[in-house]
Amino acid sequence: MSLDKTKIDDAGAVGYAHARYAESLTEFGKLRQLPRCKGWLLERQIPDSDYRDAIGCYPMFSCQNWSQLHLDIAELDSGLVSLSLVPEVFGTFDENYLRKCFETVIPFKEHFVCDLHRPISDIVSRHHRRYAKKGLKNVRCERHPEPIEFLDDWVKLHESLVARHNIIGVRAYSRKSFALQLSTPGIEVLRATHNGITVGAQLWFVHEEVAYGHVLAFSELGYKLGAAYALYWFAIEYFADRVRYCDYAGVSGLSDDATSGLNWFKRGWSTEMRTAYFCGQILNRKKYDELVISRGLSANDFFPAYRTSF
Repeated sequence: MSLDKTKIDDAGAVGYAHARYAESLTEFGKLRQLPRCKGWLLERQIPDSDYRDAIGCYPMFSCQNWSQLHLDIAELDSGLVSLSLVPEVFGTFDENYLRKCFETVIPFKEHFVCDLHRPISDIVSRHHRRYAKKGLKNVRCERHPEPIEFLDDWVKLHESLVARHNIIGVRAYSRKSFALQLSTPGIEVLRATHNGITVGAQLWFVHEEVAYGHVLAFSELGYKLGAAYALYWFAIEYFADRVRYCDYAGVSGLSDDATSGLNWFKRGWSTEMRTAYFCGQILNRKKYDELVISRGLSANDFFPAYRTSF
């Protein structure tokens, strides 16, 4: 699906708030721009029904004017059964405002965040500093000047990541999706090479004072050479005089496991944690209850409840 550029207002948007990033997700729904806050939703068909609901773009909802979000939600038509999204953790809002916008607001994930105003020796754990030093002896780290020209190398790396972790759904992303993302304003590509061959890379979206870690992937050789440690160190140095914070996001899955390897790895590059909230709003109570009852379900902690089995 292509966007009709005459019907959108995208002036000043970058990264997750930009139309091109939203368009990269149209394999999973039809786009709708919220006219006041200038954020994007994906409308989806509800399985085994004639109804639709909406979600914010993955991995987080971003917009240009947070103060207008509650007005946009209030004006959504009842043709949508419900709305759910996860706002970016650096959005200009607080929990009270989210509760003004949504009836359901719950802590969802803890994001690992690095304050780049701190000395790098205070940011990075002793273990990670040691392994970064080793990795930097094995690989060369650099910013790719033309992200879209990196598409072939990136897709190859990402396919290895998908196979390694059995990633499915929106997190798997397609080549078409990445082609749009790599041409989205605000994208930064940092890569690690060994003997001229790309062995790892990180995609970031930069918005104002924050660099958001989007996706990273490494080849088997990259893991062996310590490219992950080298590239994270390089990213901190690269962004230090460009933004205030790096947001490494949380860990995958529906719960944060403090004992997981990825949790431990990200913690070693972080100075603080910030909570991401899951937000939900029923837009058509009659249809919502009809779907829940027709599926033999009852009220539970999953939102929307009628998607519990999907």
